[in-house]
Amino acid sequence: MNIEIYAQPTPNPNTLKFSVNRTLLQSGTADFPSAETAKGSPLAEELFSIGDVTGVFVGSNFISVTKTPESDWNLVVGKVVEKIRTTLASGVTLVANTTVSASNEGYIEQQIREILDQEIRPAVAMDGGDVTLHSYHNGIVTLHLRGACSHCPASAMTLKMGIEHRLKELIPEIQEVVQL
Repeated sequence: MNIEIYAQPTPNPNTLKFSVNRTLLQSGTADFPSAETAKGSPLAEELFSIGDVTGVFVGSNFISVTKTPESDWNLVVGKVVEKIRTTLASGVTLVANTTVSASNEGYIEQQIREILDQEIRPAVAMDGGDVTLHSYHNGIVTLHLRGACSHCPASAMTLKMGIEHRLKELIPEIQEVVQL
């Protein structure tokens, strides 16, 4: 099967989403916010070797790549596509460690995680990002925005007007949603 890779813009001008016609991860996601965190994960290591790359986020069938603000996508995108294609074609395990959901949580945390998984994460993934629950304490939900969402200019609006609004609507105990 040919490896098809499609670059798509995200709301974050420094991040592109590269959709791939195959499954990259069976479950979970993998976030590499720096080259140091990519050790042992061949795909992320290859992408960081480009030099202009500052972040890599891997979902089930996409890779979000964040570049430095100074670099030009016209000069970077071809290198990214080639690194993805070469790494996928090699057949190596792409990612050493994926994120794992915590299972020791209370009822409200379970509700939050369910809403995130069913409603919010699929929408955010369309833009090359992800959102995960970091904590819930005394009515305050702390979320971790990753991939294209991590430094996106629209993330504050997405967090407050989208995610916070929906969570408060469904879970009255929630007072505020903040970003980690």
